[in-house]
Amino acid sequence: MKLTWETFTIRAKHPFKISRSVQESVERVWVRVEADGQEGWGEADPSPYYGETSGTVVAALERMTPVIDAAPAPEGLEMLERALAGAIGHNGSARAAVSAALHDLVGKRAGQPLWKLWGLEPSEAPLSSFTIGLDEPEVLKTKVAEAAGYPILKVKLGTDRDEEVISTICDAAAPGTVLRVDANAGWTARDAIERIAMLADYGVEFVEQPLPPADREGYRFLHGRSALPIIVDESCITSSDIPGLVGMADGINIKLSKCGGPREAMRMIHTARAFGLRVMMGCMLESSLGIAPAAHLASLLDYADLDGAELIASDPFAGPGLRGAEIHVGDEPGLGVRRA
Repeated sequence: MKLTWETFTIRAKHPFKISRSVQESVERVWVRVEADGQEGWGEADPSPYYGETSGTVVAALERMTPVIDAAPAPEGLEMLERALAGAIGHNGSARAAVSAALHDLVGKRAGQPLWKLWGLEPSEAPLSSFTIGLDEPEVLKTKVAEAAGYPILKVKLGTDRDEEVISTICDAAAPGTVLRVDANAGWTARDAIERIAMLADYGVEFVEQPLPPADREGYRFLHGRSALPIIVDESCITSSDIPGLVGMADGINIKLSKCGGPREAMRMIHTARAFGLRVMMGCMLESSLGIAPAAHLASLLDYADLDGAELIASDPFAGPGLRGAEIHVGDEPGLGVRRA
């Protein structure tokens, strides 16, 4: 087999602001694995928060190349991904891109979409939320109006303007809109008690990552006192993190670019279920290529936040993703992604 790649840039429709950063454009890496004249595709969506950039992705891909070159075919995925992990360590988004490309190639060689190879039923997928990043009140109203086709909004908080932001969005949103909140680790435990009580009064469904990832004592304090369920994101990278979250959270948020790809995501889903935790899957600012593997897994989720390609100005790929709030995958082999 042969591994190749190229970098590309995607731009956000609006500057994407959360409690710790603002993104107007991001560099992504398009990864391809070729065997016997067929190509599998994947996308690396690195985040500096997790120590990755497009440069570190390329460096990791260079180290993975000998493993791919030595493999005769992609079908031995479990052993192949173990060898890739041994070659580069974590490097979540780089591994996720190669894993997605290998799965895409296996599906194409079998002539089947991934959801069918996994024995899943796409119609059982939950609706996806649409993310509203931090901004000034008038811009927030514009964003809510643009998201009128989405019955679930995920609102970014984690600043001293939290009540102003949620109040503005509640006033602008259509009646019956479900609100979820992501604080991106922006609160302390004692602040979180008060802010979550305030959010409950606004009818918010749950709160994601209220505290810094390392604040385990804070999460233990918060769990059981919170007026709303707590979903952790930055605190949960791979399946090995999940047992330690029992008694600290009500659910986890999986991202392929954190965990290393669809294979580890599947392990995370089953591990979380074994511990009685709810399961959500999210994304970064990504193209449809980056979203596609998560879309194929979506029927295993309680909650979905797979709007990354909806937040960018121009998508270089087309395929599985959102049609309004519904997650669609289709019957094309592998990931079912093509150039736009």
